[in-house]
Amino acid sequence: MPEFVWLIILALCLVVEIATLGLVTIWFAGGALVTFFVAMATDSIVIQLIVFLAVSFLLLFVTRPIAKKFYNNKRTKTNVDSLIGEQCKVTESIDNFNGTGTVLLNGLEWTARSKKEEVIEAGARVQVCAVDGVKVVVEKVTE
Repeated sequence: MPEFVWLIILALCLVVEIATLGLVTIWFAGGALVTFFVAMATDSIVIQLIVFLAVSFLLLFVTRPIAKKFYNNKRTKTNVDSLIGEQCKVTESIDNFNGTGTVLLNGLEWTARSKKEEVIEAGARVQVCAVDGVKVVVEKVTE
């Protein structure tokens, strides 16, 4: 396989990465770059493919978690994501078994369910743990 094929694969991976920003194909671009230099030293397709796959997956599984930690780390939470961690007041007793419960959250009434399957009485202070469709999952705040 001529060396320039690895440069074409490198370019394609970079174009796909720029288009998607998914932090996946960039690692295969790295594998293609390393394989390009290996291809200049050997004509063995098997060795080239092994190097490409080994380097690509090594980069993917070792460096992607590190890069993902720093990529978009200053993202502003919006909409539903911003509700998690908020504290609110129970306006109707929360009872998962009977399917009842509402909370007042940011001036809006939400249907609520308890995270710990406990009954939470009206007037209690709770914290939002998750949003499940149109319901908030809450747990009682211990003061």
